[in-house]
Amino acid sequence: MSPRAAVAAVAVVAAIAPLSACGGGGSGGGSSDASGPVKGTITFQTWNLKANFKSYFNGVIADFQKQYPGTKVKWVDQPADGYADKLSADAAGGTLPDVVNVTPDLLAPLAKAGIALDLDKSASKYTKEYLPGAWKADQVPGLNGTYAFPWYLNTGPLFYNKSLFTKAGLDPEQPPTSYDDLFSDALKIAKQSGGKIATLANVPTIEDFGRYGAQLTTADGTGFAFNDAKGVELLTHYKELYDAGALDSQALTATPESSGHKFLTESVAMNPGSALDLDNFKKQAPNLYKNIGITNQITSTGKVNMYVQSVMVNAKTKQKPAAVAFAHFVTDATRQMSFAKQVAIFPSTANSLNDPYFTKEDGTDATRVRIAAAKSLQNAVNYTPVQFSDQMKTELGNEVAKALQGKQSPKDALDKAVKSCDQLLQQS
Repeated sequence: MSPRAAVAAVAVVAAIAPLSACGGGGSGGGSSDASGPVKGTITFQTWNLKANFKSYFNGVIADFQKQYPGTKVKWVDQPADGYADKLSADAAGGTLPDVVNVTPDLLAPLAKAGIALDLDKSASKYTKEYLPGAWKADQVPGLNGTYAFPWYLNTGPLFYNKSLFTKAGLDPEQPPTSYDDLFSDALKIAKQSGGKIATLANVPTIEDFGRYGAQLTTADGTGFAFNDAKGVELLTHYKELYDAGALDSQALTATPESSGHKFLTESVAMNPGSALDLDNFKKQAPNLYKNIGITNQITSTGKVNMYVQSVMVNAKTKQKPAAVAFAHFVTDATRQMSFAKQVAIFPSTANSLNDPYFTKEDGTDATRVRIAAAKSLQNAVNYTPVQFSDQMKTELGNEVAKALQGKQSPKDALDKAVKSCDQLLQQS
């Protein structure tokens, strides 16, 4: 499972979307003033959370209503399918809830449309409670402000199969720590196995270009720039891996689930993941679990990638003080620590990662992964630009696939991807 999938899986753990607007969404003023008494009815809508976390969120809501006796929070849970489309429809129809969980890429168009409340104006007193990188993740190029409270984060290590490394003549206790090492080891594994064992199962995505050191956007954020020398260099390396069988032959159409399955069945030697995966390995693939290696994400920048979930306040809510207070309440250190102990996610609050839960070893692999991930999050960044939409991800993936198949050069592929993504950005 990729880190992206891990967050999505956790985002089955949590993401919050819009549907009905009991008490606020859609109508009302767009003022940034959130002062005044915290009272009234607001709607908080989640995405596919009730099945596993009903008691947790009911408790959060009860605690909030107890702290603010004049409030009522209506919690609506939405099925996972079609979330982004539902978000767009509700925003256009004026039926957006008062408090909405978004990812940065879904936040960007809402902020540009004036639908997301600027917290730098309305809730700046809370800024220092959060990790700087997490707070920055909810800022949108071209706009001044921060448009959501960061909620939970995720990141993860690289898992590798020690047995497959050993069979290729590699030291299973010395996994790659740089891209040069990764590419060299991958080619050795492919050669030793006669092309039967690949090391990686995914083509490079936008965050991979970021980790490698490519400049993802122009300085002003009005265009994309991952077709620079570093971007071309990375894709050229992936073409070499693909030709040698070091990149799985089905990588062009891989999903996080299919890539995870390849690693689970020992068809590929490495796969990114999270602490969530360890129990799965232990239950479904005991032989793999026995030979599992755990190492850090590979990055040329010194900063790992993090995935961010956030909580946005509808700028047009009629109950702005209550909506801001509740969004902060859900994402404060107390609530985030409580949630993190129920599922393998990480708080975005500044001091929470110093808690013994994230620093004290107990000899288990799960704790080892949790501690390493927590440490890396202290200076992690969200490499996926907030303006990089799902449609743009598809455009990049299509051009990358053509380059790997030899239908165009890596440079041409990235030039075309940047051009297509720039056009989509101008249309948004």
